[in-house]
Amino acid sequence: MKMPSAIRATVLALAALAGVTLSSAARADEGFVQLTIYKAGWVIGGSGGSGVLDFRGRRYALSTGGLDYGFVFGGSKTVLRGRVSNIYRPSDVAGVYGAAGAGLAVGHGARAIVLTNQKGAVLELSGHQVGLMANADLSGLAITMR
Repeated sequence: MKMPSAIRATVLALAALAGVTLSSAARADEGFVQLTIYKAGWVIGGSGGSGVLDFRGRRYALSTGGLDYGFVFGGSKTVLRGRVSNIYRPSDVAGVYGAAGAGLAVGHGARAIVLTNQKGAVLELSGHQVGLMANADLSGLAITMR
């Protein structure tokens, strides 16, 4: 059976597009991240810290910084560890991550969060928070490579 050339061209184009999409997704990789973040505030809060990305057998130093706005009171230290997925190179971790959240830490508490940046990197982190911190806020976290 003969297929008209327009239909054949469409089928070939769709097959090529599917192949490109599948090969792009197959190349995405994952790594592991550890971040230590110090946070303090009164209505407006700020955070800063450092961390490490382990990716393809190498370690990369990271810096963090951010702002919080809403109900923010107190100070804390948070240590987070977890996985970063959907990255092709170490620099894909760098970017701005946004979140809305609420929490309370008096002494020692658990923390877990999933964030995505503009490059599609997905951070799935958990850990612990120490300090006195109450918050219900919008926050932004910027991660840069050092």
